[in-house]
Amino acid sequence: MFGSFSLLLLIPIFVVGAAAVWLAGVQLSNTTDVIDSRFGLGQALGGLIFLTIATNLPEIAIVVSASLTHHIGIAIGNILGGIAIQTVVLVILDGFGLRHKAALTYEAASLQLVLEGVLVISVLVISIMGTQLPTSLIYSHLAPGDLLIAVLWLIGLWLINKARTDLPWQEKGRAPNTSRPTHSRSQKKKEKWSTMRVLLFFTLAALITLAAGVILEESSNAIADHVGLSGVLFGSTVLAAATALPEVATGLASVKIGDYTLAFSDIFGGNAFLPVLFLPATLLSGQSVLPQAKNTDIYLASLGALLTAVYIYGLIFRSKRQFLSLGIDSLVVLVTYIIGAIGLFTIVRGQ
Repeated sequence: MFGSFSLLLLIPIFVVGAAAVWLAGVQLSNTTDVIDSRFGLGQALGGLIFLTIATNLPEIAIVVSASLTHHIGIAIGNILGGIAIQTVVLVILDGFGLRHKAALTYEAASLQLVLEGVLVISVLVISIMGTQLPTSLIYSHLAPGDLLIAVLWLIGLWLINKARTDLPWQEKGRAPNTSRPTHSRSQKKKEKWSTMRVLLFFTLAALITLAAGVILEESSNAIADHVGLSGVLFGSTVLAAATALPEVATGLASVKIGDYTLAFSDIFGGNAFLPVLFLPATLLSGQSVLPQAKNTDIYLASLGALLTAVYIYGLIFRSKRQFLSLGIDSLVVLVTYIIGAIGLFTIVRGQ
């Protein structure tokens, strides 16, 4: 789309796209919070369904486009490569959202989020297992790995919804002493809107996120070509950072109103949902997608599972301790991601 544009023109386009995603993300977060209360979904389930799909619309568009044009590598890299960087978004929310209040996992802790984290690791494990199957293992445009991921995701949604009422724990699995959302003046104004108006604003913000997200990815792709960044490094750095902007925007907006569970659920929910896109990728391309994953894709998927495991521990232990304005778990995630990125560069250089 922007291949013929100069670098001086591409950078402002990227910035405008980022600003649009940011503003739309704030509206997505605010309207999702109202939708959760209107339909009794709860913060975790609302983030897992509404925010997940809305903030991942750019990824959905990329996977559909790549599958139809048989650029399978782009689809795989976009799905598996973005999970690790989206998990690192929680580090940003911890450092810049809470501002020395306490660790994010302390404020957001609930057993529902632990279940969401387990779901992320589960679909990633199945994805990695699916990469080892033969490409010939496909019937009626359906591959077993893709189908199993989708089924597991639906079962996970059902279990998380069931956990809202049926967990034999105090406060239905919610940790004691956690903060409740404190809505701003603009948020309270939205709560007075009709349900139709809230849904309309949510849909409009989602469409803006989709359009601006595609512009972000196309412009960042052209920027990467200009600076000579390789495809794998581009996908795991520039493109991954661009597609994570909706999550950053919605997350900071959720943290601002004290809805920490929604912020966390948006990230975990998005990471659990992304591998589900292997199913439409296989259906649209007519090829078994997962077995075509490269070693770098498997590496990044494993890194995403490892970072998720760190935050699961953080949610269970609920430490208030902070270092450099970050919770201990966020600091571990940041260091682990940096080490993982160095390992990725080493793999790419060795190829």
